[in-house]
Amino acid sequence: MHIYAFGSICRGEISQGSDTDLLAVINGYDARFDPEIFSIYSHGRIRELWQEGNPFAWHLSVEAKLIFAADQQDYLKGLGDPAPYKNYVHDCNKFYSLFNEAYLSIVNNISGRVFDLSTIFLSMRNIATCFSLGVTAQPNFARNSALHLEGDSIPLTKSSYHIFERARILCTRGYGDNLTQQDIEIAVSQLDKISGWMNKLVEKAKIHERI
Repeated sequence: MHIYAFGSICRGEISQGSDTDLLAVINGYDARFDPEIFSIYSHGRIRELWQEGNPFAWHLSVEAKLIFAADQQDYLKGLGDPAPYKNYVHDCNKFYSLFNEAYLSIVNNISGRVFDLSTIFLSMRNIATCFSLGVTAQPNFARNSALHLEGDSIPLTKSSYHIFERARILCTRGYGDNLTQQDIEIAVSQLDKISGWMNKLVEKAKIHERI
């Protein structure tokens, strides 16, 4: 049994609305671990993720901190670096498609706009993380990864970006002040910029894949 913390608490990004990400690496069912609290994997599945070069494996490799080990060994550290991440073009396209679905929903008022803005934040963060891991030499798993891609950073002000982040926290944790109509209008006005930025990342990822 191996227990790890990862995510914002390990990056030093803790704020009042943060949660604690915990990983339990175990073999077989163990009632002590609630899947609402822990990400639960077998040792074998973690090894497979390492061999696949899965982004979650890289996330853990870069950030995870050991809390408890029944055998006094750091299992993740013993696996070494994960294999190279090869599916970044596919994954960047996937998150661009997720953005487009939410954008279409906002335009057609299909569902709640705060939920759609939350989905857009997820797509922005994840496409930036996949791009940084697959294309650059500096993988970034931070909550604001899209703002830290140097020349490829998202062309939004921090205040505009924060509106999307607030929507995500409201939808996933039920924490924070509700978005005002003005907040929503500001966020919606940035969608074409976000779309152009995502398209640029996808095209750069495709070029990088061919090199």
